[in-house]
Amino acid sequence: MNNESMDNRIPVTLLTGFLGAGKTTLLNHLIRDPEAGRVAVIMNEFGDVGLDHDLIEAATEETILMESGCLCCTIRRDLIKTLSKLSARRRRGELGFDRVIIETTGIADPGPILHCLAAGNSVAASFRMDGVVTVADAATGAETLDRQFESVQQLAMADLIVLSKTDLVDPSALARFEARLEQINSTAKRVRAERGRVPVGVLFGLSAMRGGVQEDDVAAWLGAEAAKPDPLAGLSGFSQVLQGGAQPAALPFAATAQPAPLDHRIASASISVETPIPAEVFDFWLDTLIALKGPNVLRMKGILHVEGLAYPFVFHGVQHVFDAPVPMKSWSGDDTTSRVVVIARDMTEEELQASLSLLLRRKTEKPAM
Repeated sequence: MNNESMDNRIPVTLLTGFLGAGKTTLLNHLIRDPEAGRVAVIMNEFGDVGLDHDLIEAATEETILMESGCLCCTIRRDLIKTLSKLSARRRRGELGFDRVIIETTGIADPGPILHCLAAGNSVAASFRMDGVVTVADAATGAETLDRQFESVQQLAMADLIVLSKTDLVDPSALARFEARLEQINSTAKRVRAERGRVPVGVLFGLSAMRGGVQEDDVAAWLGAEAAKPDPLAGLSGFSQVLQGGAQPAALPFAATAQPAPLDHRIASASISVETPIPAEVFDFWLDTLIALKGPNVLRMKGILHVEGLAYPFVFHGVQHVFDAPVPMKSWSGDDTTSRVVVIARDMTEEELQASLSLLLRRKTEKPAM
């Protein structure tokens, strides 16, 4: 059974990458490929994208129809209104598409777009984030990373990194660039484009935040083989399931961090906890981290086994906005290992790791005075 068939929401892929990285070339190949299915592409302005006009069948002020059956539309006011309008036209049978690709501008921060699809948003019932794909230019990418922090942030938030223009650099330079990408984002998959083309299947099904998700999907997503809440109100919601227990000590980092140059401003850390975590321990850790560092938490994702519950939850957040946890009711086996990955800016790996270590505490431990 196809996992995605168990979640009827329309999958959305966010396609990002710095100016000139090759997003347009990738898009043109994608809308030609019948394996992509019927795709709705959302962009800021048609003129900025350079779609292959040989593929265009008809055009209106807001929509371009492709011979392949795909369609493109512009963000006329804001993304939520655009998605709502697309969804309404799809329900009325005016447009047919199976998934959405949002192509950002070259200097865009992916965070606000991810917020649009978070739980509690009006479009969340119809759409779900399927993954962030970032195109990285192998020829000029290293220089761009040195000069433009936006490009570093786009890579740090990726689920998949597509390496473009690899034929223009020698193997040693390419290896150095890939090593740098690994340092920025070790959990993202990487694929090399052949003249702007990649197998369509690698672009989709990247996120584990969907109904019917399987254990292997979660492991791949983690890089291993509600409406916007009050930051101090129990973001995860698990404490509402299980009550009681002492809170752990305060997080071991200051409220401010010294900035570092460009990609060195990005840090990531992960932790595995073999036994179920008390709900109040997880909530306290998460609430305190978001209260102190929320704007700098680029992405957080994981699988959480909670004490007293028979199955785990998959969760995901961007800065202070979190999707509703997805229960994995089909979980099988005796593995109760929770895994949490945090990617942040202007925090050191040591700070992140120290904060994550609090998840190892048990509710019987007394908090430090």
